[in-house]
Amino acid sequence: QVQLVESGGGLVQAGGSLRLSCAASGRTFSSYTMGWFRQAPGKEREFVTAITWNDGTPYYADSVKGRFTISRDNTENTVYLQMNSLKPGDTAVYYCAAGRVAGWAARNRYQYNYWGQGTQLTVSS
Repeated sequence: QVQLVESGGGLVQAGGSLRLSCAASGRTFSSYTMGWFRQAPGKEREFVTAITWNDGTPYYADSVKGRFTISRDNTENTVYLQMNSLKPGDTAVYYCAAGRVAGWAARNRYQYNYWGQGTQLTVSS
């Protein structure tokens, strides 16, 4: 079992930055691909970014490429999402997820077994 707890959400103005954190329990964190997904009101949960367990390859949705950066610290069992140049369209609940998945499949939310409760990000214009 893996338990995930997100933190760092809040209200930020457009153009601003914020960093989300996701702390994981368990001793097998390093063997999980970690992903960030988001869900805006009335929309499906969508892929944002992921970082694989085996070689640390990051994957990004086109909408956030060049603005968001994912990283992980396996010694702290934590994954981070640095978000820059935020836009109102980034407003959503952001979820951290863990799964034994590799490669392109890291974009697929159904590949993830464990999810956090989510943290709200609101970007004002």
